[in-house]
Amino acid sequence: MKNTLETRLGIFFALAFVAAVVILETIGGLEFFKRGKVIAARFTNVLELNEGDPVKMAGKQIGRVDSIEFADDKVRVTMKITDRQARIRTDSRATIRFTGLMGQNYVAIEFGPGKGPEVESGFELETFEQPDFNQLMTKLEGVTTGIKKLTDNFSDSNLGDMILPFTDFLNESKPRILTILSNAESISAQVASGQGTVGRLLYEDALYASALATVTNINQATADAQTLMSDARAVVADVRAGKGTVGRLMTEDKLYTETTEAVANLREIMQKINRGEGTAGKIVNDTALVDNAKLTLQKLDKATEGLEDQGPLTVLGILINPLF
Repeated sequence: MKNTLETRLGIFFALAFVAAVVILETIGGLEFFKRGKVIAARFTNVLELNEGDPVKMAGKQIGRVDSIEFADDKVRVTMKITDRQARIRTDSRATIRFTGLMGQNYVAIEFGPGKGPEVESGFELETFEQPDFNQLMTKLEGVTTGIKKLTDNFSDSNLGDMILPFTDFLNESKPRILTILSNAESISAQVASGQGTVGRLLYEDALYASALATVTNINQATADAQTLMSDARAVVADVRAGKGTVGRLMTEDKLYTETTEAVANLREIMQKINRGEGTAGKIVNDTALVDNAKLTLQKLDKATEGLEDQGPLTVLGILINPLF
């Protein structure tokens, strides 16, 4: 009997222990017994974060907040990471977020670019701040106040004052508006019946054919221009390659040498002429030759005047005299 009671008590306590373990595991109460990394982050405001609040990465819980304490004008949050699959790198960043308006705050760790190594225990992550709920509510209250002021400005009296000038304008412009609408209706009817320039553009096959021919000519001209450009490129390529007369003129050194020699020879000839060397130099520089030429011309002029004074008979006698 005694053994049976002890057995029942042992089974009861064993089941109670198993149930407690299951419950604690379900609610996350066994984080203390799990092995993992301990990392930290510093915040200027923890936004009512508490010890035991979850630590998440990409929305998945990977650990819990282990401790919260002041450190160098900031709050140092120590976290225990128990999920071995979580790859927290040295370039990852931490922030504090909340789930819903009345939800629980938690530490969110963002993935890094993937270039840094995985953190070890004791590493301190970089952080960035999120606006807290009070700041959001303050901004929302400001927006609500602005909307209320805007709606107050659009009260019945103000709205009537705003619409009245527009109503007067419509009443004054009603005849003109009706005329414009009538003209638009008439124009649309003419276009629909193929009248006028626009109507002919839309409905006449001859005009369509003419436009099509124009487009064809433009395409042909474009093709010809492309052919001309291809030929021009070929000519330029030949010139650069030294082909043809122009190419040889542009690329051969022999032509350049000959031209240089010709210019040098011409310069030498001009220098000789300036020095009075050679026939051309004497003609240009010898004044005696010029004087002789002037004297000869003067004698010829006097002889011509003498012939004019003697008359035709004297000239005839001069011509016949050698015959006798």
